[in-house]
Amino acid sequence: MNSRFLYCLVGITAPFAAQADPLWVGRFSETDKIIPAPWKIQHLDQRVPPTQYTLRKWDGVVAIEAKAKKSMALLGRPLAVDLKKTPILCWQWRIDAPVASADMTQKSGDDYAARVYLTFAVPPDQLSFCTRTKLHLARSIYGAQVPDAALNYIWDNRHPIGTLQDNVYTDRARMLVLRSGTSQAGVWVQERRNVLADFRRSFGDINSELRGLAVASDTDNTGEEAHAGFADFRFVETEDTCPISNDGADL
Repeated sequence: MNSRFLYCLVGITAPFAAQADPLWVGRFSETDKIIPAPWKIQHLDQRVPPTQYTLRKWDGVVAIEAKAKKSMALLGRPLAVDLKKTPILCWQWRIDAPVASADMTQKSGDDYAARVYLTFAVPPDQLSFCTRTKLHLARSIYGAQVPDAALNYIWDNRHPIGTLQDNVYTDRARMLVLRSGTSQAGVWVQERRNVLADFRRSFGDINSELRGLAVASDTDNTGEEAHAGFADFRFVETEDTCPISNDGADL
């Protein structure tokens, strides 16, 4: 469905300099009754039911819980992050199982048990005339939320880890497989990605500004169900570890 349009160099420091605090963008508390602002549901296609998002403490981790049943919606928030200063995005996620019949090479299979979605603004002079035209058309249909570029970290069902390809609906969104299959299903898995490096690998050495972060479980194309969790999103400097807010070891 066409709503897919919608959906990281530090300086020289002293050897024992203290590491900067992480920039938390998704840390949740047991005292939160609902998912706090600025996170909000982005239900972009009214033809399908929205994925359900709630907060829960899950194996000791206070997390966003996503339940998808023939559904699609993002849970996202705006960002203002200097990727030259803090390019590393850390988080943890889990799934019960991948979407069995999904296939990211086909529109009919463009579903994921879990994905982390980053959106970017790119200066117009660094986009081709054809790209600017496509984006203008998309925004005339779907609104200003259509990004200049998007990077999706996905938990896939079949493709090898490290696979990077265009989304089947638009070449302005790239799909990067971080986890694949069932071997790590049912447990929390910690991630650490250099978003700046991944963006340049995906779109080339062009200027960009990170504008948004979203999570999603979607099964509207395959008609299946998915159950996933997301927690502890934070940006850190290149040489920093990834401390987590719940009990557990750093990455």
